[in-house]
Amino acid sequence: MKRYSILSLLAIVMASCIISCAQDKGPKTTPIFENGEAQIVPAFEDSDSWIRHDLWVETDFNTDGDDKMDRMHVAVTRPQQTDTEGLKLPVIYVSSPYFAGVAADTPNWNVEHEIGETAEERLHPEAKRTGERPIISNSHIKTWVPRGYIVVHSSSPGTGLSQGAPTVGGPNESLAPKAVIEWLTGKRKGYTSPDGTETVEAFWSTGKVGMTGTSYNGTIPLAAATTGVEGLEAIIPIAPNTSYYHYYRSNGLVRSPGGYLGEDIDVLYDFIHSGDEAKRPYNNKTVRDTEMKNGMDRVTGDFNDFWAGRDYLTQMKPMKAALLMSHGFNDWNVMPEHSYRIYAQAKAQGIPSQIFYHQNGHGGPPPLKMRNRWFTRYLHGIENSVEKDARSWIVREDDKRDQPTSYEDYPNPEASNVTLFPSKDDSRKGLLSTSENTNEVPASFKDDYTIKGADHAQAEDSKHRLLYVTPELTQDVHISGVPKVTIRIASSKPAANLSVWLVSLPWNEGDKIKITDNIITRGWADPQNHSSIRQGEPLVAKTFYDVTFDLMPDDQVIPKGQQIGLMVFSSDNEFTLHPKPGTELTLDLKGTTLSLPVVGGEDAFAKAIK
Repeated sequence: MKRYSILSLLAIVMASCIISCAQDKGPKTTPIFENGEAQIVPAFEDSDSWIRHDLWVETDFNTDGDDKMDRMHVAVTRPQQTDTEGLKLPVIYVSSPYFAGVAADTPNWNVEHEIGETAEERLHPEAKRTGERPIISNSHIKTWVPRGYIVVHSSSPGTGLSQGAPTVGGPNESLAPKAVIEWLTGKRKGYTSPDGTETVEAFWSTGKVGMTGTSYNGTIPLAAATTGVEGLEAIIPIAPNTSYYHYYRSNGLVRSPGGYLGEDIDVLYDFIHSGDEAKRPYNNKTVRDTEMKNGMDRVTGDFNDFWAGRDYLTQMKPMKAALLMSHGFNDWNVMPEHSYRIYAQAKAQGIPSQIFYHQNGHGGPPPLKMRNRWFTRYLHGIENSVEKDARSWIVREDDKRDQPTSYEDYPNPEASNVTLFPSKDDSRKGLLSTSENTNEVPASFKDDYTIKGADHAQAEDSKHRLLYVTPELTQDVHISGVPKVTIRIASSKPAANLSVWLVSLPWNEGDKIKITDNIITRGWADPQNHSSIRQGEPLVAKTFYDVTFDLMPDDQVIPKGQQIGLMVFSSDNEFTLHPKPGTELTLDLKGTTLSLPVVGGEDAFAKAIK
């Protein structure tokens, strides 16, 4: 047995300590959680130390005609500890067609023509790609990287340095983020170049991915989730477009998104097509000038297989990612029905779901606390009981965006439908009440697109709209849900627009008005599609048709002292086609109703109109 002196033993111990200390530099940096939320970690805060790099992920589709599978351009931002300490973290992933620039001055379709006519062809501008490698976008990194996440961005097909063709809701826009997620979970290859063979691995990923984004960027998380891809644990879509038919049509009617009169799906294609210039002729011919031209049908506005293929509601069966949905009740661009229809289906499928609504317009995420709890639970796996929180969070009319009120669900479970009937009275406006009047005679008005909806509502008397109002409210009325109308209408021409607004009167004006002061909700329909949105038919003059459709979802408190008005008119200056004024429309009041979801139901409404 070999013997050592005390000095020799001391030297051995010191050498072991040096080796051990060199191997172990102290405790590794890890995420920190308090009250069920990921906290900012000082070691993750220094943006100068973040590692940023890009790559290309190969997909299983080829949409640009080059006989090679399209590759998606991906950029990564991660804490340096994922290299220096071998730290693995979950990923927040954002994808967009907008990151690399869009076409300037994209012309919309001309809307000043008769319903059913073909408009003149429009010009097709080219988008110019912007941006430098390796940074696709800086969105979300300051929020999430310091809290212990890796942030990943990608350009959608046919945009930026991603290969392929933009399809505006086609299958490749679901399969592209699916492929990126499969790379993040180690199930697919990534490459250091768009055409090379050198691979790159996401060794720093835990395999847990969440997605978020606003508008089109909020559509893509839903598109990815409908594939059922493993590893996508949670999504937070903000004002997403969930159906391109609902975005560009309404119950058979050609109807523009608010603020973009005359826009259609081919316009959006031109707007985002910032990919490889050499591939654009093929993409344009295949997608825009064939598939879209043959399918979009601006002549009838009918629903068809082209539009059905761009509706994510019908593709949700494989979805399992936990859903936190966000939308504004006064979003007249991507309207609030888009989120509600997906939320309702997710609940029906047993998917963990919450919905956040505010009273403003387009965009607007849930408060950071809500988003943080959602991602903390489903990406980091911290048991914070978020799944037991209230399902519905609504920002009340006078509250701040980060102070929503919680409810058991949306619509409010205490709401039930109150049926209201229009009738004439002695004033220049009709009466809207719970009493059915079987002796009413028809009422007529003439279409005039030059008059804006707000002017219709403020007019004491008008030949161009019909307006029926409740008695002045003596108590607040809380509406929660989806109002529905049945309009029995006849037209002097074979085609006509039909627009319905629910308004709060008297109409308020001035610098201090709130977005909720005047318009409660709205809806549009084509009377030709009274039987089916798939097949319209020319209207027979002076023949009445029952047209039943939903208005946009809402949750709003109409204050006492106001009146609720049902306004029926034809062409909506801001949303519909602009046919020549003069079409006469006649309303049969005996067959016209408004179903209004009121918290407290008929009893609450009766007390409010005493």
